[in-house]
Amino acid sequence: MGNPVFAALYDRMVAANERAGFDDRRAELLRGARGATLELGAGTGLNLRHYPAVVTDLVLAEPDRHMARRLRDRVAAAGRAAEVVEAPAERLPFEDARFDTAVVTLVLCTVDDPARALSEIARVLRPGGRLLFLEHVRASAGPRLARWQDRLERPWGWVAGGCHPNRDTVAAVEASPLSVESAEPGEMPKAPPLVRPLVAGVAVRE
Repeated sequence: MGNPVFAALYDRMVAANERAGFDDRRAELLRGARGATLELGAGTGLNLRHYPAVVTDLVLAEPDRHMARRLRDRVAAAGRAAEVVEAPAERLPFEDARFDTAVVTLVLCTVDDPARALSEIARVLRPGGRLLFLEHVRASAGPRLARWQDRLERPWGWVAGGCHPNRDTVAAVEASPLSVESAEPGEMPKAPPLVRPLVAGVAVRE
């Protein structure tokens, strides 16, 4: 399963946003990773070079087989030890409490079932383990943009790999078995207004 065209174009589609500062946001977020770490929806591996040395065991989960192929190529080129697993966030093939850290960047907008994905993340995290998240979210500064996110949700998803621009991700994390430790609002530096609202945060498995 997957979309070979979207996978082939993805890095070029996001390149301007990465250069404008989103790559720096990735680096800032991933400084908090430690120990056994699971990244969900790892895509083509844009986070790979930002993982610190204190990450002792890195597992990259990606459900799209075309993305996963490019991800394996990037892992090989980087020369970093990492396991690539083709698995969706809602059905993780890992035992309970395996990981110290979980990571999602621009992922929870695309999963089929955010509540189930967050429940699975909580399951595979050890007590005290942390979810690091960097996600574009439903607009909260004013109702007009949020209404447009609702109106354009379906057509946007057709061109953006199943992305839902109107998801209230912080509320979803708060409703999960995880406890939100921090959630910092921001903006995607070079993105259409529809997907510009951003949040970076940490949630903890109690």
